Parts: sequence; C-alpha cells; structure tokens
Amino acid sequence: MTSEVQARKRDLIGYGRRPPKVVWPNGAKVAVNLVINYEEGSEHYERDGDSHTDGLAELNWAYGKDHRDFAMEAVYEYGSRAGVWRLLNMFDDYDIKCTFFACGMALEKNPEVAAAIGEDGHEPCSHGYRWSTPTDFKTPEEEREQITLAVESIRRTTGSRPVGWYWRYSSTPWTRDLLVEEGGFIYDSETYNDDLPYFTDVNGKRHLVVPYSQTYNDVRFILAEGSVTPDSFYDMLRRGVDELHREGARGYPKMMSVGLHSRWTGQAARANALRQFIEHSLAKGDVWFARRDEIARWWIDHSHEWER
Repeated sequence: MTSEVQARKRDLIGYGRRPPKVVWPNGAKVAVNLVINYEEGSEHYERDGDSHTDGLAELNWAYGKDHRDFAMEAVYEYGSRAGVWRLLNMFDDYDIKCTFFACGMALEKNPEVAAAIGEDGHEPCSHGYRWSTPTDFKTPEEEREQITLAVESIRRTTGSRPVGWYWRYSSTPWTRDLLVEEGGFIYDSETYNDDLPYFTDVNGKRHLVVPYSQTYNDVRFILAEGSVTPDSFYDMLRRGVDELHREGARGYPKMMSVGLHSRWTGQAARANALRQFIEHSLAKGDVWFARRDEIARWWIDHSHEWER
C-alpha cells in the first residue's frame, strides 16, 4: 500500500473559477445534508480504561479517574435518551432523511436508535467503532482493524453496511488508502475544503470525496463557553443556504452540510432553531434535503454530464 503521506498531496486550487454547472434532482439550487453525529456511549471515558474522559459536555470542569463524573455522563445520556428522538421526530414532520455519522459502539448500546436508522430510511455513515482520535493509531493495521470492526457492527445493528466514512477530528495519512482497499465505500468526508464533491485518485482508483463542514456545525454551541445562541445558529444556517441558493440561481448549484449532535441540538431550544432553518429552506424552494450517500451516488452517476 502506498502511504498517503506521499500520495495525498494538498490541492489549493480545486475547481477554481470554473466550477461544474451541477444539476441536482428536480433542478434544486442547493443540496442540504443534515448529519447527526451519534457518539453517545462510545466517547473516551476513564472508567472504561481510557487515558482520559471526553469533555465538550457543556460543563466547565473535568474529573480524574478517582471520581466518577455523573454530570458529564448525564449530558451524553440526554442525547441518546431524548435528543435523538426529538430530531428524528422533527425530520419525520418534513419527510427528511438524514445521515448518521454513527459510532458502532454507540449503536450497540442503543439498539432502538440503530433500528430507527434502518427502518426509517436514514443513512448510517461510519464514524468509527468508537469516537476515537485517529492520531492515537500507531500503524495502518490498527486502523484497518477498527474500520472492519465499525463496518460489521453498523451492518449488524442497522441492517445495512456504511458506504461513507468520517473520522473524528482528522484522518491518518493512510485512512483513504484503507477505505479504498476495503472496497465497500463509495465516498469519504475526511475534509472541509469545498462546497462540492470531487473525485481524487487513490492508488490508481477513482474515489469520491464529499466534504463536510465545521462552519455549519452545532459544536458552536459548546465552544467559546456557549456564546452561540439558537438565534445566531439559525442566522448562520439561514445566511448559508441563502447565499448558496443565489449561486445556484446563477447556474452553479452547491451543497451544504449541517453538523448536529443529539446531546446539543437535541435540546428543545436549539432544535427549534433547526426547525426554523428547515422551514425557511423549504419555503425558498429548490432545496434538496438529501442523505449523503444520495448526493454521492448522484455525483458518481451524473457529474460527467455537467459543463465546466
């Protein structure tokens, strides 16, 4: 296997000033993908033998191994007990199918959520077996083992295997090589570098990248001590879809990824901001709410038809 340290070069040019004139289904001017990062129960936790306990729990303290942090646990539990169902019920209201960046272990610990993904037509995209930090992997073999573990776990709990991949934080130098080698993935989202999918070459094979976003992401509720409010989050999302819609109206449709976490946006006030965004987008018209794998398959099947 060729190391991606050599094979994966930076591309600072992309489509440049000649982006493709994308044609989405029904002539949509922007494709919107809603993503639930489902991690609850798979996070780093010292009492499970991990080196540290994950933070980002809306709490400004952290305990060591000698003290069980019931408060931190409760924040994560809210996402799997209540938040995820609030979001899924909302999506049902508008007949929207979302993508789950799902950790295999998290779904194993809540089989009802896994069943809902499969039964209700949402996409299980692998977020690893655990909510891991890829830089902890020392060898490609260790990461390959985790990829296999995640695929089999998600297939078992949801009824279908993931065809997309997104690691926490950033991939390793060999992640993309391993995904292509595995053979069952049609895309990965291991980057934030564009508003459109694009093909890249991995060891002589064409591979699709569907970029994700940290801009339209509810992590903003937690960073900077929660300075982002539901109003400001809605305003960011609204401005994003409005501007992308304008670009689509000029003949250059784009895509927009909205990153959500059930323990954060699953809270009622924040969920209300998401509802405002959905209703605003639907009222504009020509907005295609789609699963990530739907966008990927459309791109694979039709991108050769589009003028650049």
